[in-house]
Amino acid sequence: MAHGITPFLMFEGAAEEATRFHVSLFARSEVKQIEHDKSGEMGPEGSVKRAGFTLAGQAVIRTDGPARHAFIFTPSVSLFVECEDEAEFDNVFARLADGGKLPMPPDNYGFSRKLGWLIDRFGVSWQTYPS
Repeated sequence: MAHGITPFLMFEGAAEEATRFHVSLFARSEVKQIEHDKSGEMGPEGSVKRAGFTLAGQAVIRTDGPARHAFIFTPSVSLFVECEDEAEFDNVFARLADGGKLPMPPDNYGFSRKLGWLIDRFGVSWQTYPS
């Protein structure tokens, strides 16, 4: 039986920077541990072997994949952020969108009075909306 399910994101060199940035955005978020590759290990020395952290209380794991691969993050999978209010929504959306792409800028799309969908500068897809 599974012990739990945790989102796992594989980067190509930006795992630590993305982790520290994302943790800075949300209350109840913290870096639990970051383990780096050492000389002679699978990944380049100093790359993230495994980062464990929480985002708004949700456990997440990240790595810098040791091998280059032919795939990247896709918007078909996103992190969904339910913000406390519009002020938090505006702040979180603006910070995540900085340097990213906006497939769905904040607006009323009929199924939500305000929703925003973006791909941040690290390639991670986010959906945000205020409660």
